Amino acid sequence: MKRHTLFAACLGLAALALGGAAQADQVDDIKARGELVCGTLGTSQPFSFQDGATRQLVGYDVDVCKLVADKLGVKVNYKLLSVAARVPELNEGRVDILAANLGYSPDRAQQISFSHAYYVSPQKLMVRKDSGLDSVEALNGRRVGATKGSSSEREIKRILDKSQVIGYGDSSATYLALQQKKVDAQFASELVLVRLVLQSPPTAPVRVIAKPVFDEPWGLGVRKSEPRFLETVNQALDEAEASGAAAKLFDKWFGPETPYKLERGFKIGPIAG
Repeated sequence: MKRHTLFAACLGLAALALGGAAQADQVDDIKARGELVCGTLGTSQPFSFQDGATRQLVGYDVDVCKLVADKLGVKVNYKLLSVAARVPELNEGRVDILAANLGYSPDRAQQISFSHAYYVSPQKLMVRKDSGLDSVEALNGRRVGATKGSSSEREIKRILDKSQVIGYGDSSATYLALQQKKVDAQFASELVLVRLVLQSPPTAPVRVIAKPVFDEPWGLGVRKSEPRFLETVNQALDEAEASGAAAKLFDKWFGPETPYKLERGFKIGPIAG
């Protein structure tokens, strides 16, 4: 009798242990590790880039990821990724979260979960000033450059369906192709294009076509198997919006005291799928 009782007790302990393991999720893992691994680009100023003076990684995406880490009470380890590697690195578990210029699309939302929109990006076209091209419609049928693997590349193929869309490694490589007349226009977020206009030499001026092709909400990327972690991420973003911290971060990187001088025309909230 005692032997049967002992055996039953052991089974009960084993069941409890298995139940605890089953309930463990990414939030528990991150807190136990004491570190949030955040995948970001590192080459997209002012979202994530290396500060020239301190050599530290800084930017809007960097600060937003830190909001999530602070909510969890852990430090952040930033891992630099290419655009094409973002979703695979997340789904293979090599990063916990993506803060990497990640535009929402229904196709991408089948692969990963998106947080609330923490940035809304007008997507625009940039041309050489001497091109004579002055509208979105005029570029349909022309050669258009975009960052390879980005939502910009995918969407401009769909919208300018008569155009030849050519993918390049990053926005700088696409800009070079525009200057070398390998493409007639560059398609990217307004912020990326404004930065390139500011950097463009007087001998090779470029301009951004005013009308957006579309507005793209950006979210933080989370694995679809981690609903509790996604809820925590959204809580961190919502709290930053309610406290005014999100607006301050926007002004810090894009506002009137920066070269971009952009106004914040959005609030953090759910992405309409």
